[in-house]
Amino acid sequence: MPELPDVDVYVAALHARVMGKTLERVRLNSSFLLRTVTPSLATVENKRVTGVHRLGKRVVIALEEDLFLAIHLMIAGRLHWRPKGAKLAGKIALAAFDFTTGTLTLTEAGTKKRASLHLVCGESDLAALSRGGIEPLEATLDGYRAALTRENRTLKRALTDPAILSGIGNAYSDEILHAAKLSPTQLTRNLDDGELARLHEAMRATLIAWRARLAAEAGENFPEKVTAFRPGMAVHGRYRKPCPACGSPVQRIVYAANEANYCARCQTGGKLLADRALSRLLGKDWPKTLEELENR
Repeated sequence: MPELPDVDVYVAALHARVMGKTLERVRLNSSFLLRTVTPSLATVENKRVTGVHRLGKRVVIALEEDLFLAIHLMIAGRLHWRPKGAKLAGKIALAAFDFTTGTLTLTEAGTKKRASLHLVCGESDLAALSRGGIEPLEATLDGYRAALTRENRTLKRALTDPAILSGIGNAYSDEILHAAKLSPTQLTRNLDDGELARLHEAMRATLIAWRARLAAEAGENFPEKVTAFRPGMAVHGRYRKPCPACGSPVQRIVYAANEANYCARCQTGGKLLADRALSRLLGKDWPKTLEELENR
């Protein structure tokens, strides 16, 4: 799922191409994509773009007359910039937004169509789409502490909860926790002041660095290689590969449809975190430490 760095790069690329331009029409190839009934899509035709910004993981295009198009890409949704009037071909093409300068297309790979488009009128209706989490790059240390410790959650769950932090998902939470040298299963209310400050700084540094890196990779082009798995990542998507900090194999725990990737030596003092499925299967044979795993 595109997260804060990816969405910010999308926003910057769109802003350069459509700010102050006219949206001539929106073409839908999937009626399920549009999740609102009023106002109708016809109301956005020939409206001037007044802004482009991020709301959580959504790309928001602001138009004249207080209208807002909010696009949530979910897991497999992607945006593409094409010549004006580009055709919507194939099952993965969901929508096209025709501007005077070109066409923005929305595609979604896979059979599960989860991407969404909301059209709302007014700032209050737009704000209702927010899950309420604080903006990671705007949060002070005190604000961060208050949000994170409001409930006693594991760090992995807290970082990815949009009601706590806006725009962070599975990929960058793994990278943030590795940079902070903290376990994904540590509880938020168990953090001491030093650990909390370290996590806050790791979050800021990780998100800013990746946003700059992705922007540099795209250059003047529209970002096309948006993915949750990147070669430069430390632990996310790198199960069994060497940790760039210590060389130990990256570990993972799987739960439901999600997983957490971590380095046992850097983040958990060498302790292997119990995977629900495997620990039930192996019982007493489950290795408790990295050394025990390596000996096997």
